[in-house]
Amino acid sequence: MTTEGGAPLASVTDATLADIAANGIWRGASLDINPSVLAVARALLAALQGTAPAGTLPEDLRELVARVLREAGVTFPRIAVTDEIGLSAIAIKQKTSEPRPVVIVPAGWNPYGWMPFMVGYLSLAARGYHVLAYTPRGFGETDGPFTSDGFIGVAGPDDWADGSKVIDHAEELFTPNKVGFMGLSYGSGISQLVAAHDKKDRVAVVAALSTWGNLATSLYDNGTRHEKAVELLIGFTGAEKGKEHERFDEATWAILQNFQNGEKMDEVVEWGTERSPETYVDITNGRAIPTFYSNTWHESLFPAGEAIATFEKLTVPKHLNLWIGDHGAPEGVGITGFPGGTPFWSYLAPTTETYAWLDHHLLGKSGDVPDWPVVNSQVMFTYKTRPTGIGGDRIVEAARREPLRSWSEATTRTETWYLSGAEGNGGATLSDKPSAGWSREFTAGHETTATAMDDIMETGQKEWFGNPKPYDPAGFEPDRLLVWSTEELAGGRRVRGAAGLRLTVRVEEGDAATLVAYLFDVAPDGTARIITHEPLTVTDLAPGTDRNVDWTLQPAAYDLADGHRLALVVNSRDRLYAFTGTEDSTTTITSPTGQEAALELPLG
Repeated sequence: MTTEGGAPLASVTDATLADIAANGIWRGASLDINPSVLAVARALLAALQGTAPAGTLPEDLRELVARVLREAGVTFPRIAVTDEIGLSAIAIKQKTSEPRPVVIVPAGWNPYGWMPFMVGYLSLAARGYHVLAYTPRGFGETDGPFTSDGFIGVAGPDDWADGSKVIDHAEELFTPNKVGFMGLSYGSGISQLVAAHDKKDRVAVVAALSTWGNLATSLYDNGTRHEKAVELLIGFTGAEKGKEHERFDEATWAILQNFQNGEKMDEVVEWGTERSPETYVDITNGRAIPTFYSNTWHESLFPAGEAIATFEKLTVPKHLNLWIGDHGAPEGVGITGFPGGTPFWSYLAPTTETYAWLDHHLLGKSGDVPDWPVVNSQVMFTYKTRPTGIGGDRIVEAARREPLRSWSEATTRTETWYLSGAEGNGGATLSDKPSAGWSREFTAGHETTATAMDDIMETGQKEWFGNPKPYDPAGFEPDRLLVWSTEELAGGRRVRGAAGLRLTVRVEEGDAATLVAYLFDVAPDGTARIITHEPLTVTDLAPGTDRNVDWTLQPAAYDLADGHRLALVVNSRDRLYAFTGTEDSTTTITSPTGQEAALELPLG
């Protein structure tokens, strides 16, 4: 048996599943799917088609396939959404005359379309759902079986219309009594937008995992372009290298080029706003569509702040899970691996809670969903770990989760920390007393070891599995950044919410500056972990003239332990973002009287 690419079909072993359970669904700094995920998906697909050799799957996966085939039929329709465009799909139809709901799953942004998440589809089918998963238009490897026709419009109106056509197909194929949408990443945004725009108002519930609320502010906020995210997404569609533009419709490609060049950003914002569930929140509320959100604290594609802001505007039955880690890491194991290969039960909670939400709203199963808090916030790095013996740690006790009626309740008070000028040893403090009249400078335009993450998605995925990135503040480059630190904090601090930063900036050359602020938790041994960060780009500066600026960092739920210090770092460049300014020029931070530089720390 060979795969769709002609390679031999790999057997799935306990080691394959353990790899997913220990390392997640992403592999490498260049954004790719873990080969173990693809091996499991291909083997499951072959088993459904009756072409998998004996021994290809371990017992628990064989039993899952056998159960689904006993209770349902599997087909691979091509759904015509226009006369010219067909979407690749997989359909699992329950063998019963009893009315059943259907869960429709638009695939995430990847070259393999709907294929990688076979475990998720089979798990839904085993719960009694009809399932229809599809590849959104334009995605998939050239001439691959999971590839859909058309051009990528990035969750635009064509994708909304396609979603309604998919519902039409589901109604004809299954005659479902209810329609739900579940999506991860790209599929999560499409799910929300289809629910808001389907003219027949047929979507009964949405589960949006690693989702966005506002695409415009995900990609461009505080005047700063999220350059790395767009660069990687353009290269992850299945197009041949050098021909990426051929996958996008002409208008979308023009927008993406403007984004990469930093041109016509008002048009980019308008484009992103049209593709934002937040724009249509009144429709979602009017239709009373129960909505489940999942996001991560160190999300590198769709930062938590914009997702939380949209969620807070929803007045429908709703639930928000906030997890340690980065994009897709919490939900990935449950929809690509299997409990038999999962060494720690809490790795499955993000998926099992998603299924419970669907069960409640589609199958009428109450369970404990009616008693859930509106928000369940996991506190960063409160898990307990042990060394694996082969490198890295593994979690042995789950991180603490805090229930809230609203995210706004997370912050109960704020604490003001004032930035000071440098002392004799070159350090500077955060204190409870205003400090004015000082200035500190650094050389702009260079990345530093004070960075949000080493690799987009990969660093945060390691956090989810118990291995947050360690930092060494003593090694931070003093000529390329500025550091302010508190004394050791008796009793620690419960950081809950979004910190705010106010300071004054001056450049000696050019008319713009990018500033990136980071908050770190510094332990008594000098090692540190990142709490949060956020960039700001200031334009129309006059060289040598001060500009007062303030901005809000990404929200966080983080406990500083007793005796730890809080450190604020400001530099000018992070690998995630576009740099606007003059490389090797001097940037000066000052604190004038009446506008003293300050950090507002949210506490709960």
